[in-house]
Amino acid sequence: MAKHLFISDLHLAPERPEIIQLFVEFLNNQAAQAESLYILGDLVEYWLGDDDQASGLNDVFNAMKLQSEKGLKIYLMHGNRDFLMGEKLAQRAGCILIHEPYIATFDDTPVLLLHGDTLCTDDLRYQELRKMLRNPAWISDFLSKPLIEREQLAIALRKQSKEETQTKSPEIMDVNPSAVEQAFIENKVSLLIHGHTHRPGIHDSVINNKPVKRIVLGDWYSQGSVLEFNNPADYQLNHFS
Repeated sequence: MAKHLFISDLHLAPERPEIIQLFVEFLNNQAAQAESLYILGDLVEYWLGDDDQASGLNDVFNAMKLQSEKGLKIYLMHGNRDFLMGEKLAQRAGCILIHEPYIATFDDTPVLLLHGDTLCTDDLRYQELRKMLRNPAWISDFLSKPLIEREQLAIALRKQSKEETQTKSPEIMDVNPSAVEQAFIENKVSLLIHGHTHRPGIHDSVINNKPVKRIVLGDWYSQGSVLEFNNPADYQLNHFS
């Protein structure tokens, strides 16, 4: 069993109970045998703030807390859907919040971890929206609103995002090669792991005459997707149901 597991883009929501069950089973079986679990964004479909009890996700957070108490280290990175998750939620789920760009070290090798949306620079409209939503002033104003009003705003944003996505080409929503190259160079790494694009795969290239590797995690819409990682030379990207 892999020492370290990487997942992203689960988009868990009460209306998708079969994926919630799949993730809980994953936590209680495969993840329970690992040393650490890295969740690289979009664990849930959306998050309104840590004052939301999100009772429909209790099984998820309880299972995470249980495995954490048994020794599994769970690292949680914000995605574009759940960037309002805070320390209160982290304590509830027994995980450690990490912020991108995050560099983890395995066998003395630095590995860059991202959610992945910052690499999609060709999607100018999305990047503008992301900048607005991550603005501390916008966040403060949003969290000051009643929970029901926040939910209505979140639903409206999801609807707008879905409509815009349907009109965009797949290329615009994928990573930009120059942004990827810059991420490797700025962070001085040769291995990058990210999600967001829902295009699982392993990409090899050369930057500044050095071989680099980019591993893209899959989503959890119809099945599970996990990167089983022992070390930078021993890993496997798998799907399961």
